[in-house]
Amino acid sequence: QVQLVESGGGLVQAGTSLRLSCIASGNILTVNTMGWYRQTSGKQREMVATINFARGDSTNYADSVRGRFTISRDNTKRRVYLQMENLQPEDTDIYYCKAEITNTRMSLVNYWGQGTQVTVSA
Repeated sequence: QVQLVESGGGLVQAGTSLRLSCIASGNILTVNTMGWYRQTSGKQREMVATINFARGDSTNYADSVRGRFTISRDNTKRRVYLQMENLQPEDTDIYYCKAEITNTRMSLVNYWGQGTQVTVSA
């Protein structure tokens, strides 16, 4: 079994910063990619930022956050961070961590965390 646990969400004012963290644990052989997605009730979940460990830590960002958000990892390649700068009310959402993992059964599976709420007040 594999678990993803997010942390770091909260209520902040517009223009301030927040850092999210996600750690993967369990029956992991390799973590291939990790990323952050966000979703508001009734809307489609959208990609915020991804990092590809198999491709030299290449990153990808949504246009709406490029230049304000930064995704990074720790040395274990089991934890990723999302540093969010200059937050705006439109960034209010539930943020989910996703990881593409080869588990110990040699299955390639996408796992999701439970989500962490980010609320930005004007």
